[in-house]
Amino acid sequence: MKRRELIRHLEKHGCELLREGAKHTVYVNRKVRKSSTIPRHREINEDLARKICRDLEVPNPSGQSNRPVQRPAPALRWGRRR
Repeated sequence: MKRRELIRHLEKHGCELLREGAKHTVYVNRKVRKSSTIPRHREINEDLARKICRDLEVPNPSGQSNRPVQRPAPALRWGRRR
């Protein structure tokens, strides 16, 4: 997703620019007292965008839930125990 789209989404949900760093921008959600950094890249990975939204406690920009994906448990290995 584009960085600008993510910033618009965060500001729409009450987040504010806190400060500009050398390579990151720091946004804060003052309602829940949370902050997160946004890298200065044109494109931001979807997983990173979800993590930033989760950190700031705002809904995901894609409309998916903030819950992690449930993966099946790993298969048990047969053999002796160590």
